Amino acid sequence: MPGLLRGVARTAVVAGTATAVSNRVSRRQQGRWAQQEAQQQYQEPPPAAAPPPPPAAPADDMTSKIDQLKQLGDLKAQGVLTEAEFEEQKRRILG
Repeated sequence: MPGLLRGVARTAVVAGTATAVSNRVSRRQQGRWAQQEAQQQYQEPPPAAAPPPPPAAPADDMTSKIDQLKQLGDLKAQGVLTEAEFEEQKRRILG
């Protein structure tokens, strides 16, 4: 009987060790994948912005200009437009 208990105990130790190692490997692998994903997000360039639409009909010109300026401000806040691009487009709208 002691030989049987020794064999069962050894099997339990081996199985427990294998499970612990497997779990640790899985956690490390998930951590590496998350790290790679985070690096890829920082490396991807921002999407190219479409140029603002041409000026609308003069019927409601001031409202149209205000809407276009709001859109430009949003694009600048998102980092799509640089300060120089923003100023240029603003001059075109108000020009």
